[in-house]
Amino acid sequence: MAPVESFPENPTTGDPFRSGHGARLTVDLSAVVANWRALGGCAPQAECGAVVKADAYGCGLAAVAPALWRAGCRTFFVAHLSEGIAARKILPEAALYVLNGLPPGHAEAFRAHRLRPVLGDAQELAEWSEAMQGAGPAALHVDTGMNRLGLSVAEALALAGDPVIARAGIDLVISHLVSAELPDDPLNARQAADFARVRAAFPQMRASLANSSGTCLANDARHDLLRPGYALFGGNPDPGQPNPMRPVVRLEAMILQVRDVEAGATCGYNARWQAPAPRRLATLSLGYADGYPRSASNSGHALVGGMPCPIVGLISMDLIILDVTDATQARRGGTATLIGDALDIDTVGQAAGTIGYEILTSLGSRYVRNYVE
Repeated sequence: MAPVESFPENPTTGDPFRSGHGARLTVDLSAVVANWRALGGCAPQAECGAVVKADAYGCGLAAVAPALWRAGCRTFFVAHLSEGIAARKILPEAALYVLNGLPPGHAEAFRAHRLRPVLGDAQELAEWSEAMQGAGPAALHVDTGMNRLGLSVAEALALAGDPVIARAGIDLVISHLVSAELPDDPLNARQAADFARVRAAFPQMRASLANSSGTCLANDARHDLLRPGYALFGGNPDPGQPNPMRPVVRLEAMILQVRDVEAGATCGYNARWQAPAPRRLATLSLGYADGYPRSASNSGHALVGGMPCPIVGLISMDLIILDVTDATQARRGGTATLIGDALDIDTVGQAAGTIGYEILTSLGSRYVRNYVE
């Protein structure tokens, strides 16, 4: 048995790995901007906004939002009132829409922070119109198939010409695509047709239907304002085709130990992996407490010196074990890449039995974060 290599007792302060962090997350802000511009180029007649909910999909609102503003983005979408308040501090002049609507009794908070609720039922519409009397913009959310939030198409059509629309200051009508990442799904055409009926009933308003994947559909999904989110951060908006987006995040972890094990040896909790032959294992300073999914146990990979190395055993709260037998560069203090290069966020999500959205939005707070432009 080879001696166990371990993390040095007196780390230096020059390397971010050796200043108290076990992993490093790099966010490429120039890639976010490039992706925003590329998505906007799909429909040059439309404005391209940005969905920056969930702390900019885990990438950091405080860094991402100003980069997009400097690039020319002027309309942003968040999910909750609290996210809108945080975004307003960063983006004092932006148009900020709150997708989850108006919580009861919160109209004054929206007014105070100049936030625009996306109103999705008659009660929200009535409360906002009574509180604002046309003084504050808002959006009208029409459900065309998600059955999650929004007025029905019939309810929306019945409001055409109703004075409540003017009192509420509605300046935008939106809906949300159900299966835009599947271009051939007949739901897309059905939703586009229903939304076109609503838009025709409110000709004075701007319209927004296209999310990230919607920008890849035909023009009848694009309208006046694009709402990309996931694709801004490197996700593939058209999974059936090569990803046109630039990668944004890179996650690397330090190798804490490297050891040799004999055939039949097990590793990790509950001994869920057994060495089929003599193997060399490396332990990484990263786990599910850092947002890396436990569901990737015995199915995900990391890269060491560019070599794919399978995750073996159950992922722990703070540690991951790799089989690095074929990675000659694996060493104590070295680096393993969990997201980056051949391991894009969609690939990582698929290996974990989930989607890249969940990978991004689960990114933890224990990393040292580097932002590059």
